[in-house]
Amino acid sequence: MIDRSLEIKQLSGLLARHPVVGIIGARQVGKTTLAHSLAGSFAGQTVSYDLENPEDMARLHDPMLALKKARGLVVIDEIQRHPDLFPVLRVLADRPGRPARFLVLGSASPQLLRQGAETLAGRIAYHYLGGFSMDEVGSGKLDRLWFRGGFPRSFLARSNAESDEWRREFIRTFLERDLPQLGISIRSTALQRFWTMLAHYHGQIWNASEFGRSFGVADTTVRHYLDIMTGALVVRQLQPWHENIRKRQVKSPKIYLADAGLLHALLNLRSPADVEGHPKLGASWEGFVLQQLIRHLDAKPEECFFWATHSGTELDLLIVRGNRRLGFEIKLTSSPRPTPSMKNAITDLKLGKLDVIHAGEDTFLIDKNIRAVAISRIFDDIKPLR
Repeated sequence: MIDRSLEIKQLSGLLARHPVVGIIGARQVGKTTLAHSLAGSFAGQTVSYDLENPEDMARLHDPMLALKKARGLVVIDEIQRHPDLFPVLRVLADRPGRPARFLVLGSASPQLLRQGAETLAGRIAYHYLGGFSMDEVGSGKLDRLWFRGGFPRSFLARSNAESDEWRREFIRTFLERDLPQLGISIRSTALQRFWTMLAHYHGQIWNASEFGRSFGVADTTVRHYLDIMTGALVVRQLQPWHENIRKRQVKSPKIYLADAGLLHALLNLRSPADVEGHPKLGASWEGFVLQQLIRHLDAKPEECFFWATHSGTELDLLIVRGNRRLGFEIKLTSSPRPTPSMKNAITDLKLGKLDVIHAGEDTFLIDKNIRAVAISRIFDDIKPLR
């Protein structure tokens, strides 16, 4: 078992402050296991409902009658299958004394997020759960995490071949079963082709017209597909940052597959050697490190950006929280060097410093305001934003 005590601590804090907490994450990412661990450490009564279980669905035939008697912690899994529970939770969350707290789990969907926003505004806090991170598995398993990705069953598989088999089966069932359960009626073959093409686009700036021509459909159609995969938390759209400077700046998002293991499966890379010899090697590393940085910093999606100008200056990751700005470049090398682009980013974005995350083993200064930080040392050398 991988220790996810930090996730449990964060969830416990949210439950202390909010009557309803939602754990949002892709299928098979470990939401149910985490909820059971949290319930096991909860000081009080707990009751759980799995809305994929017909018996639990029957217990909630009259949800108000069933839930108003509950005390302590109530865990409701796969809540997107029963969206009419949200109005009931709103009423129960407003009771004097709050005799029960509610932990709801669901695969992200527009329906789930919309229902929660409309009926539980001011009462619910969402916690995004990703796959395993380097904080959790340790820097000694960095290469394994990069190749296999963070889905628990993929990372913990007995071999790379078994991990690859699980990821391919996940892709199939995700497209054929999980997305239709979220109300998405697009043919699975079309979405698999789109997802595979998106893997080859990983780390690039989105161009809907170009992608639509390659895919053979209108740019509005591929934009809709992209939003579906983003909403299901298997794709990350890193938004562009705009600064008030006299330079033409990129205004389209950068696209990353959210899990490196799924990226490698979609690219048909069955071993670490296959990854090392593929043209997307650098992009794969960039997306993986980006994910680890965002998780380690505890940055919210709306705080994460990239920055680029049409003249070639760019910054891989810019974190903006209040008046604080943190800039990061990501390089698959053990000996990074300062570049004019880095220096321009510091000046144009008014950064106090810039960190270059690299694949070596040491942290050292490479210029006055530019520090090279080894990926294995980000826990020690980069402080979270909490």
